[in-house]
Amino acid sequence: MKLIECPRDAMQGWHRSIDTADKVNYLNALLRVGFNTIDFGSFVSPKAIPQMADTREVLSQLDLSATKSRLLAIVANQRGAEEAVVHEEIAYLGYPFSISETFQLRNTNKTIADSLELVDTMQELCIKNSKQLVIYISMGFGNPYGDPYDAAIALEWVEKLVEMDIVTISLADTVGVATPEIITQLFSTLIKAYPVVEFGAHFHSAPHNWEEKVAAAYTEGCRRFDSAIKGIGGCPMAKDELVGNLATERLLEFCLKQHEPLQLDLAALETAQRIADRIFY
Repeated sequence: MKLIECPRDAMQGWHRSIDTADKVNYLNALLRVGFNTIDFGSFVSPKAIPQMADTREVLSQLDLSATKSRLLAIVANQRGAEEAVVHEEIAYLGYPFSISETFQLRNTNKTIADSLELVDTMQELCIKNSKQLVIYISMGFGNPYGDPYDAAIALEWVEKLVEMDIVTISLADTVGVATPEIITQLFSTLIKAYPVVEFGAHFHSAPHNWEEKVAAAYTEGCRRFDSAIKGIGGCPMAKDELVGNLATERLLEFCLKQHEPLQLDLAALETAQRIADRIFY
């Protein structure tokens, strides 16, 4: 089981500006917990996401000397990717590839066709700089804009990405519309069809229906899940109101029920949770 902790997703749309020192303190606490990956920041326009304007400064102050966690940064264009790949500390670049034309334009100011070309460019940059590209299929389970969507459309875009040798693809429930039925349909098809690809789930979900979504993906073989402590976050570019992230606390409860071995430092996790209580109020 790979647990991807997403403080970047929690912080990016938070209503109050978070000090750089607080971000550094929180991220360093998370690095001691033992998560597989920390989605720590993004190389995007500060005009679009002001909360992430200090990502480079934050990165320079992270203590990676005693952690097994690897860092992931979100990028939205070629310039952001070029800025991110020069940092040795970063292992993964994450790119939100929307299969909703409306949201792709809204989120990255690109059409889906333009975005596909960008993926190719980013993949080359990652290979040259010993990084790995993680593609997030945003609006992967439907969209609120009336853009065409069904499972066949999602599968078609995934196939195109696999043909470009993308080996890590996470299906993102950007606005919390995924149902267990569509989750089951997509993961059951994809995991069988592309055994060399690691498929993940990035669920935005209300507290009352998170478990059915996680269970549907898990049952079909998904073992990579994104979450955020306290369930805070969502995509500020998607809708005016943020749908919360899958809460790390709930995901860990699910893993215990499934007897999934988790090598986490629980004392470090409690420390990180206390810091989160101070930051997110």
